[in-house]
Amino acid sequence: MPVTTTPYTHEMVIIHRVFRREAALLPRLVDGVPTGDTVRAARIAAAVREYVGGLHHHHGLEDELIWPKLHQRARLYDELIDRMAAQHARLDGTLKVIEAMLPRWEAAGADHVRAALVEALQDHVCVLTEHLDDEEAQVLPLIADHLTVDEWDEVGRRGLETIPKSKVMLALGAILEDADPDEQRYFLGKVPGPGRLLWQLVGRRQYRRYVGELRGATV
Repeated sequence: MPVTTTPYTHEMVIIHRVFRREAALLPRLVDGVPTGDTVRAARIAAAVREYVGGLHHHHGLEDELIWPKLHQRARLYDELIDRMAAQHARLDGTLKVIEAMLPRWEAAGADHVRAALVEALQDHVCVLTEHLDDEEAQVLPLIADHLTVDEWDEVGRRGLETIPKSKVMLALGAILEDADPDEQRYFLGKVPGPGRLLWQLVGRRQYRRYVGELRGATV
């Protein structure tokens, strides 16, 4: 694990990588569901809701634990921080549209609803990409300069606390999937010893099975 006197903000880049990957994948998964296949539609809709809930929670922590501190300590950048909050609001708007479509799609698996949902998910990807790009390029340096290591670590700790125990291995797998070896060592280093052993014995296989069932031949 990197030893630093400033927040290890690259951690956020790794988490963003998960949201980027899943957001880009969801339109393809939805589009691949055959007309009228309500069983498969329900499976993919559940994955969409998991994604939506995860992004809401991630942004909620930023709204609570990061933006207020930057407003207090980096006043020259108030306009930038306000833009981040405004982008969160835009993203919430795209997610509301998506959530509103899911029950209708699940109910019948109709072509026209699926097509509209795919379009809504693609619109969301555009807004998300703009926000994550801006945050990584412009906000993470401010966090490194103006938040303490403990304050930064609280963001990650609060994020983990809300993950149900039954889904911890899936969350870890999602983070490790696109991580390079150093990044994998960093995140596994944050996991207690018994958890690392569980990942080796059960978690890795559980995640692969989950991914295979969800994505199938789509990727």
